[in-house]
Amino acid sequence: MATSMLGPVRGPRPFGLAGLFRRRPPRDVWERVRRLPGPSAVRRSVAAASGPRIPGSDHYCLELLRKRDYESYLCSLLLPAECRGSVSALRAFNVELAQVKDLVSEKTIGLMRMQFWKKAVEDMYCDSPPHQPVAAELWKAVKRHNLTKRWLMRMIDEREKNLDDKAYRSIQELEDYAEGTQSSLLYLTLEVLGVKDLHADHAASHIGKAQGIVTCLRAAPYHGSRRKVFLPMDVCVQHGVSQEDFLRRNQDKNVRDVIYDIASQAHLHLKHARSFHRSVPAKAFPAFLQTVTLEDYLKKIQQVDFDIFHPSLQQKNTLLPLSLYIQSWRKRY
Repeated sequence: MATSMLGPVRGPRPFGLAGLFRRRPPRDVWERVRRLPGPSAVRRSVAAASGPRIPGSDHYCLELLRKRDYESYLCSLLLPAECRGSVSALRAFNVELAQVKDLVSEKTIGLMRMQFWKKAVEDMYCDSPPHQPVAAELWKAVKRHNLTKRWLMRMIDEREKNLDDKAYRSIQELEDYAEGTQSSLLYLTLEVLGVKDLHADHAASHIGKAQGIVTCLRAAPYHGSRRKVFLPMDVCVQHGVSQEDFLRRNQDKNVRDVIYDIASQAHLHLKHARSFHRSVPAKAFPAFLQTVTLEDYLKKIQQVDFDIFHPSLQQKNTLLPLSLYIQSWRKRY
């Protein structure tokens, strides 16, 4: 029987996740979702910035999100119109950094790419961004919202350290990586929304860690197909599970217990983030819409008894736009 910070569980192991539809949404909610602004409308909402411009750079960022990070793309469309362009640029920047590891064949090439982005960020703060679509839009966001350079550089540094194909030594190491990447992205998103609040920052920290853990779980089947395992080693050792067990797609109880413990940690971070709900300004809630996708995955993996290779976990949630809209309407996270 697996034991985690949630305590021992018998039978179907519940997370105790809150139901999504406790409040009744408006009757015309689906029609409203269908009228969400598309890329062309978002394009028109981006204010022009002085300095060098690249035609279509805003559309490039949105298309990059739509193709590479569809969930973030949907969340961006529900942001206040005056913030969509800047947040889309930040999330496109995150995608650019995240895909370096998968696109390069040698670590040296990856380091060169990271060095490009380090110099690009430095140049942005000297009003001399490189002629690259994402960099151009990110520079506009930096100028418009006076974004903190430290968070941008930390995102690059953490991605750079993660270029090594090594499993996380512990769940703490995975959380530290998530804090440096996903949480930093949320801190910047809050700055775009004009939110300066300690409780919002605490919530962002926990949501970012939950995001990092869930991303690690969701990517496990893909990594396994490439003969790689990045799940925390300390949890695997605790349950007597080897990397080879995951490469062989072993479905023994011990393997499921590893996934249960890791997923429970993500749930715990969501629970901590929501404990600040009453203290977080409502203005910050759009930054935390991704909790819908995190909760959706945790529910799904619970339903298949923590079988990380179950085919249902790879299926796209066709109701996600509706779920995101309802969460936005309820002004909760």
